Amino acid sequence: MKAAAPADLRSELSASDQDPASFDLINVTIRADSSSSSREIISRLLRAMNSVATRRRLSRDGPLESRAGILYAYRRAGIVTHMVHFHEQMETGSREATPSEQGEGARLAIIIDDLGNDRAAADAIFALQCPITISVLPNHPRSIEIAQEAHRRGYQVMLHLPMEAMGNERPEALELRPGMSAADVSKLVDDFVQAVPHVAGVNNHQGSQSTADGALMDELMPVLREHNLFYVDSRTTAATVAYNTAQRFGVRSGFRNVPFLDDVAEVGAVRKQLQLALRDARKKGDAIAIGHPHPATLQAMRDVLPEAKLQGVRLVFVSEMVH
Repeated sequence: MKAAAPADLRSELSASDQDPASFDLINVTIRADSSSSSREIISRLLRAMNSVATRRRLSRDGPLESRAGILYAYRRAGIVTHMVHFHEQMETGSREATPSEQGEGARLAIIIDDLGNDRAAADAIFALQCPITISVLPNHPRSIEIAQEAHRRGYQVMLHLPMEAMGNERPEALELRPGMSAADVSKLVDDFVQAVPHVAGVNNHQGSQSTADGALMDELMPVLREHNLFYVDSRTTAATVAYNTAQRFGVRSGFRNVPFLDDVAEVGAVRKQLQLALRDARKKGDAIAIGHPHPATLQAMRDVLPEAKLQGVRLVFVSEMVH
């Protein structure tokens, strides 16, 4: 079946001012056996979902196929409220229990961006002794040192890939920009990967201009696939096409699906955002949050994260959340 891929679905939220963390992503694993195909199961599920959608006055976009499955978006008045991602898993007679079946509960992955200058901030993250994923900017004074120390301590390291923004954000000296050739994209990413050792994945630094550019994302994702790196869309714009493009190119990927932790860099405000992230993790099953190494953020994490387990949420590295 050749799947339709309308532009408004591939941008997921289109060029609106909708908060990109305001919809729910529902992952559905289809386990097909000899008596029913995955397509038949999906078809039955869609009929049931469409009945609910009609009652709720929702419209549906899709399907958009990727190597990881099939994606549908549901909208109310043009605004995405739910995205449903179907994945196939063949029955083999025996399988390992999923985390939810093991009673492990909801999962929250926290990425702390913008590491590379302040070793003390990195040490404060390490002192939390939680599986926090650190994302390191390339070519900063402490980038290599922080990445190496994080890896030595068993932390997960990501490349915080500089990309062009739409607004007045201060640009990095080198960054991905629309209009770059495939060769230029490949060389720049190769250089950045060399500049941050031990990276397992990538998320965008700024990038509201770049992640909305389909041609640039088409050039980026094969390079990440070649390096065997996953991608997390920071969702700095509602018009992003990065996650959909990653899925289309078979790059393991995910996206921030709760609000940023520290748009207001005050301890009380960040505590509130962390509690909301924990709540959303319980509601959605999985949540990816992003913050920055501000003193207020680090203090709020010290205050709140010890409560995560008591609230039924397991902290994990973000690699557990990509698919």
